Amino acid sequence: MPEKINSALKNKPIGIFDSGFGGLTVMSAVNKILPNENLIYFGDTAHVPYGSKSKDAVVKFSKDIASFLIKKDIKLLVIACNTASAFALSVLKKSVSIPVVGVIEPGAKAAVKNAKNGRIGIIGTEGTVASGSYFKAVKKISGAAVFQQACPLFVPLVEEGWNKGKIAQDIIGVYLKPLLAKNIDALILGCTHYPLLKELLSKATGANVELIDSANAAALEVKEILLKKDMLSDAKKKASLKFYVSDNPKKFQKIGGKFFLKKINGVKKINLERICEV
Repeated sequence: MPEKINSALKNKPIGIFDSGFGGLTVMSAVNKILPNENLIYFGDTAHVPYGSKSKDAVVKFSKDIASFLIKKDIKLLVIACNTASAFALSVLKKSVSIPVVGVIEPGAKAAVKNAKNGRIGIIGTEGTVASGSYFKAVKKISGAAVFQQACPLFVPLVEEGWNKGKIAQDIIGVYLKPLLAKNIDALILGCTHYPLLKELLSKATGANVELIDSANAAALEVKEILLKKDMLSDAKKKASLKFYVSDNPKKFQKIGGKFFLKKINGVKKINLERICEV
């Protein structure tokens, strides 16, 4: 009997949420690193972006989405959003009985590990940089020198499909110039959209700067937790991938594939106002 219960627990899905599309880069990383895991994604497209919302609003949205995902019987929750990780991680850790992973602490740990000379750069949205979330996370575990730069044009570049070519490269060069002048040796991509700019960012920084993909770092943390708790899926059949949004499933399905790096099908709309009743 215990083995059956354990097997049932192992094969429960992982829940992942974000304010919109960006968190799909986290889901993609989890799917690549843990291909046997069933995944459920929720994009709160009715309230995107979270960066311009108050802390109270983001915490409320996060709690409502977590409630919905827990009703889907998930075994672990991933907050694939920088703003929600900054505002709601501690709240959700206290209010749910399953492990909760954000994107900020894993990214900070990976940066400290890879910054050979202890000089770390952070790029993110204006909201993420202003919150100092990555800065504080790095300083909590290291005495590294930390430099931040807001890159407000990166998200629209990615969402409009302008993440390649000279225009994107020129904009990246302008934003990174102050950080490169500080001789950084690790750069945290502090937004889940930024992995789609990784090729151009790597060209701009050169081989001496390690790019820290917070999406990949979060996925590795998920794997570590599941290993420690003996909760890795042992299912023999193909893993299931499910997608939910709070608005405009057709747009999500069309644009989401750029972030997930696979075609997305069967996106379902859920009314966030009634989410706790679903």
